[in-house]
Amino acid sequence: MAAQTPRELGYRMPAEWQPHAATWLSWPRPDGISFPDRYAEALPTLGEMVRTLVPHERVDINVRDEDVEVVARKAIGDTGNVFYHRIPSYEPWCRDHGPIFVKRGHEIAVVDWDYNAWGSKYPPYDDDDAVPRRVAEVLGLPVFNPGIVMEGGALDVNGAGTLLTTESCLLNPNRNPHLNKEQIELHLRDYLGVTNILWLGDGIVGDDTDGHVDDLTRFVNPTTVVTAIEQDPQDANYWPLQENRKRLRTMRDQDGSPLRVVELPMPGIIEYDGQRLPASYANFYIANTVVLLPTYRNRTTDAVAREILQKLFADRRVVGIDSTNLIWGLGSFHCLTQQQPAI
Repeated sequence: MAAQTPRELGYRMPAEWQPHAATWLSWPRPDGISFPDRYAEALPTLGEMVRTLVPHERVDINVRDEDVEVVARKAIGDTGNVFYHRIPSYEPWCRDHGPIFVKRGHEIAVVDWDYNAWGSKYPPYDDDDAVPRRVAEVLGLPVFNPGIVMEGGALDVNGAGTLLTTESCLLNPNRNPHLNKEQIELHLRDYLGVTNILWLGDGIVGDDTDGHVDDLTRFVNPTTVVTAIEQDPQDANYWPLQENRKRLRTMRDQDGSPLRVVELPMPGIIEYDGQRLPASYANFYIANTVVLLPTYRNRTTDAVAREILQKLFADRRVVGIDSTNLIWGLGSFHCLTQQQPAI
């Protein structure tokens, strides 16, 4: 008899704004590829991120070895509510290689998707792929293994049955070439407990994940999404984001109701050494009573993005943190974090 899936057992993936027990991170190693020539510059931002989180929830940090733990402790400073685990990873993007938690009543479990570093772009990645299992061992949780490649940044859920994703990522042959769209949807339904799957198109320029949805469109409550919009028609992001906005106008939630769509600005072109970076305000992280918003030294759009999100998260304080040095690693606060739901 085949093992039962999370859906059959009554599990579902909670929305990010539902209560957390903790935030999980994987601390970057100095010789990693994520922050070439900018590792030292990224550390103060990582420390500020953790210090902003710890008054609101526990922070669990995976560290490769004692040396990396020393670096992390120095960057974070003398603060409580931070716990270190000797769980190695090559890179820090815990949203993608970390555990996806599903919940059933007062029980949680881990979904351990396969991980191949966004289409085998950055080998080796065996340590990253093992992180969910290792976290489940630390927490003493059951583990479900779908057996297909999937990343947390490719998914966004409203906790009521609807999931947002993109064709450019999930249908890319560098992930699961043996699966078609319907087969991928079946895995999402079976392992995350969703019933309604909404597909956007392409991602933003510079995004090496092939178009993760967490740089584009995010649920902020069960019926509302924010979506990134570029105002300059000459910008390469203009038409892909317009097309996603057009699709959102036709989309319905799990109950058949139209989505409320709120537009977020884009921060303009952010480059380093001539490389266009995937800077987006949509890469915010929703924690208990606080929202971490990446900012990019654009005083106008930084302020507008914060004002929009603050109105949407009246029960939380939206904190803008300069993410300019992080985005050189091609990700920001949502890419770095993974929430563990409270029970």
